[in-house]
Amino acid sequence: MAIIQGRPVGILGTGMKLPLKVVTNSDLEKQVDTSDEWIVQRSGIHERRMAQAGESNAALAAASAREAMRDAGVDAGDIDMIIVGTNSPDTLFPGVGPVVQGMIGAGRAGGMDVQAGCPGALFGMSAAAGGIASGIWDNVIVVGSEVMSPLIDQTDRGTCVLFGDGAAACVMGPWREGAMRVTHADMKADGNKSGMIEFPGGLAAEPASERTLREKRHFLKMNGREVFKFVSKELPDYLANFCQSCGITCDEVDWWIFHQANIRIIEKICERMNIPMGRVVINLDRYGNTSAASIMLALHEAREDALIQRGQKILISSFGAGMTYGAMLVES
Repeated sequence: MAIIQGRPVGILGTGMKLPLKVVTNSDLEKQVDTSDEWIVQRSGIHERRMAQAGESNAALAAASAREAMRDAGVDAGDIDMIIVGTNSPDTLFPGVGPVVQGMIGAGRAGGMDVQAGCPGALFGMSAAAGGIASGIWDNVIVVGSEVMSPLIDQTDRGTCVLFGDGAAACVMGPWREGAMRVTHADMKADGNKSGMIEFPGGLAAEPASERTLREKRHFLKMNGREVFKFVSKELPDYLANFCQSCGITCDEVDWWIFHQANIRIIEKICERMNIPMGRVVINLDRYGNTSAASIMLALHEAREDALIQRGQKILISSFGAGMTYGAMLVES
């Protein structure tokens, strides 16, 4: 069942932090055999951010968390848990979550990472909602944070043009007047499709060796064509069924926040579901695919730009390595 029962759960504040360096399509033309026209036609991306020295995953995550706390009007001492959705932690362990806990001084909070592909932050929000609704936690910071650039083969035009770095966060807690309310959430996976997006080298299955370095096994591998086919086939029916389980029709959704992977994927989903593109939040043209940070950046900017108004329904959905996917319904 998708409905969140127990204490009402709210999104109390949001924040974001981007690396300073902007990498345009023109910059990439000097790096690989590509062009601005080719990139825009196939992805809708014009530029992305790339982390530099000192802009670690944890540093970006902590900065976005601090902004979200200011927006929510809570202090570090009020936080019970920090959940970071990420696929590019600075180290496998410790995780980003515990490091952020120390960086922001949330002395009584726990900290953990959710590594679930691009829906990692959405899965983290769902876990936070369950913990808050049941009374385990009161205030939870959920962060989507990625520094994907070191994990991308910068000579592979099929991936280096797509991904960007960045972080965004929200503070979730018991719903209060004026906050956005999280009403429904659902998480899915199809492990039979796990080979579509993977990072194969460097861990237990393929420990680092001369071979793994030579074969570039320490970079992201993605079958873009198969990902497009999977998402185009699975997501429309899944989202229609999700809306039905929430007791609404797709037409009643005011804003759709999709994972900002590729404008062509978003257009295909909208075409199959008869969703007007004017009701879709888009920022991938400026940031590219920021993986687990994607939906959080879009949510924050939709609030900051006053796209989201009182009394509206917002559906957030993401998909990624696993293959994982999920959805969340929020009322403003």
